[in-house]
Amino acid sequence: MAVEASGSASELVQVVSLLAAGVVAVPLFKRLGLGSVLGYLLAGLAIGPFGLRLFTDAHAILHVAELGVVMFLFIIGLEMEPSRLWGMRRAILGLGLAQVGACIAALTLVGAAMGFSVTVAFVAGTGFVLTSTAIVMQLLEERGALSTPKGQRIVAILLLEDLAIVPLLAVVALLAPGGAETGAAERAAAIAVALASVAALVAAGRWLLNPLFRLLAAAKAREVMTAAALLVVLGSALAMQLGGLSMAMGAFLAGVLLSESSFRHQLEADIEPFRGILLGLFFLGVGMSLDLAVIAANWGLILAGVAAYMLVKSLVIYGVARALRASHAEGLERAALMAQGGEFAFVLYAAAAGAGIIDGTTNAILTATVILSMALTPLMVIAFDRLGPKAKPSLDGLEAPEDLSGSALIVGFGRFGQIASQPLISRGCPVSIIDTNAQNIRLAEGFGFKVYYGDGTRLDILRAAGAATARAILICVEDPETARRVAEIARAEFPLVPVLARARDREHAVRLIEAGVAYQIRETVESAFALGAQALLTVGAEPEAAEAIMAEVRRRDAERLELETVGGLYAGLDLIRGNAAVPAHRAG
Repeated sequence: MAVEASGSASELVQVVSLLAAGVVAVPLFKRLGLGSVLGYLLAGLAIGPFGLRLFTDAHAILHVAELGVVMFLFIIGLEMEPSRLWGMRRAILGLGLAQVGACIAALTLVGAAMGFSVTVAFVAGTGFVLTSTAIVMQLLEERGALSTPKGQRIVAILLLEDLAIVPLLAVVALLAPGGAETGAAERAAAIAVALASVAALVAAGRWLLNPLFRLLAAAKAREVMTAAALLVVLGSALAMQLGGLSMAMGAFLAGVLLSESSFRHQLEADIEPFRGILLGLFFLGVGMSLDLAVIAANWGLILAGVAAYMLVKSLVIYGVARALRASHAEGLERAALMAQGGEFAFVLYAAAAGAGIIDGTTNAILTATVILSMALTPLMVIAFDRLGPKAKPSLDGLEAPEDLSGSALIVGFGRFGQIASQPLISRGCPVSIIDTNAQNIRLAEGFGFKVYYGDGTRLDILRAAGAATARAILICVEDPETARRVAEIARAEFPLVPVLARARDREHAVRLIEAGVAYQIRETVESAFALGAQALLTVGAEPEAAEAIMAEVRRRDAERLELETVGGLYAGLDLIRGNAAVPAHRAG
């Protein structure tokens, strides 16, 4: 019993140390601006075989933690409806194939230059081509770029790389000593099994999964729905693995098949907690796998390999991006994000070692090279963010304001400005509109609005847009500081023109009042008041009582706002005495 208790305590120590490493390292590194991935990697190194030695078998951790990557791909698949995925086919097959093919050729030459034979150089370079899906997806998510067009192009390349692992493993088998004589029948059988696995998964997704979830939902067993979600993810991953394909690819395909299901959001909510924990565990496992003994014995070769492979891969990625008409900034960002090797390199190198193409020492050196490149990627992205070019909107086809005139000038034409402009336009009031968001301008033109490109914080732009002759200036920009600067310039230069402004919150409203606007309104206040009034009626209040209550709420809100302004200091003293009235334009 004592031995069992000791073993249980030891396992519990390991679990606690894993959780503690992530809980301590990730917030610290994010606070330092270094990102969560680097925090996980260094935390794994600290508690692994070459740190505190709380773990001695990092590969066992990695084997389990790979499920985090699998679940991540499932959630990405849920966001990819089949029609959307079909729309990405050119990026997947065109951009993906171009980048993978060019990188394999270039990195094979790098391996040959480092003294490897052509076969070993090909295997080493090919493994490094397979970018880390986990790291890139995590960085895209942290940067809020996962759903942007440039993020979707990176996702397309990653999908092609996941698909490429299958033919690459077949090539490794062919390159093995005696591999050419191992009959084509076996390779054809392997391909047939893989295609059958895909077909079976597609069939199950179309005709079995939705009826299954409807049945489970009718049973109203919440824990069973969670278990079913895990079953779908892990079952699809297992089916693809048994077919010789990538587990992550199977989970992604299952997600795509369920993306149009009415249970999509429930599935995402059930999987998300497991995905986050296991993905963090994966990065910890990668950090533990960094073999410092191998690095110490071969540090020159490994450091040269990391530098050469990452530099050449970055240059090729940038070149392919520019050749396919990506901007300079996007090409550099893609190169910074995708310059590393990835987790599939471990699979490819292990297969090559098992086939006798590379020996154990070479496998360890190549694996250490990939892991170091993965650890350096967050630093490269940070360097790009701080030193790289800032993306600028394309101004092709956009006009700047020049000697405009109108009864109203609207600065900012986002969701708020579009709604605020409708009463003026409906009355036939001449309106001049300026904005700095090129996408907003093009979108508005598609609906028949004439919007000019112009920065409202510049006096010359305001003059050219007709501020001097306008009967009202409407400030509808989202950024509070920009709104305040426009208000100050307008009140100083055009004191006879009333300025009406959108405020983000109460603090912003106070700053706008102090800047001299004639009227301000918090962007959510009227909708919130309307919802509150409807709530009173819904819970049984009489219409007259509800109206009286809302009037009192509005009055108190206006009084609080008046008290918070510098100009309302003396009025605030009167309010405390109970004998002051609040100007109507201050409300909201």
